[in-house]
Amino acid sequence: MSGISASVIPIIMFSVALIILSSNKPHFDAFLVGAAEGAKTCAKLLPSLCALLVAIEMLFASGAIDVIEEYLSDFTEVVGIPSGMLPLILTRPVSGAASAATFSELLKEYGADSYTGLCASILMGSSDTVIYILSVYFSAAGVKRTRYAFAAAFIVMLFSVFFSAFLCRLFFGFA
Repeated sequence: MSGISASVIPIIMFSVALIILSSNKPHFDAFLVGAAEGAKTCAKLLPSLCALLVAIEMLFASGAIDVIEEYLSDFTEVVGIPSGMLPLILTRPVSGAASAATFSELLKEYGADSYTGLCASILMGSSDTVIYILSVYFSAAGVKRTRYAFAAAFIVMLFSVFFSAFLCRLFFGFA
């Protein structure tokens, strides 16, 4: 079985190359046009991506995440969200890499089978980096009117936080 799975990608690549070579269409020219358009898109994305990365680093370096976590921990426990998830809740909308690192640390500290670990796992699977996606994709597409998109995305993110806690209590028996 491992021999078959190891040969699937080379077979697909060989098949695609064979189809391209046997065709009379200019596939390589289409590839070059697509690559040029991709390079233009990357150039458009670079300024907003740099600004976002600088803002994220400033947020972490300033200690703002720790201060916000300290103030919100009592409230989150009352509404049924584990306070250990706060760093993940605060980083998830901003940075995928930061939230992945936070998630990894959270699992090390609380364990994968804990209420906090299970809630965090559901949150990681049901949410995304709101600010990153909206800013990068909107700037690439040239969208200027983003008034309701950010609000709707954050409402969905909040829903994901509460729903992950609800699902953990429902399916895993946490009270």
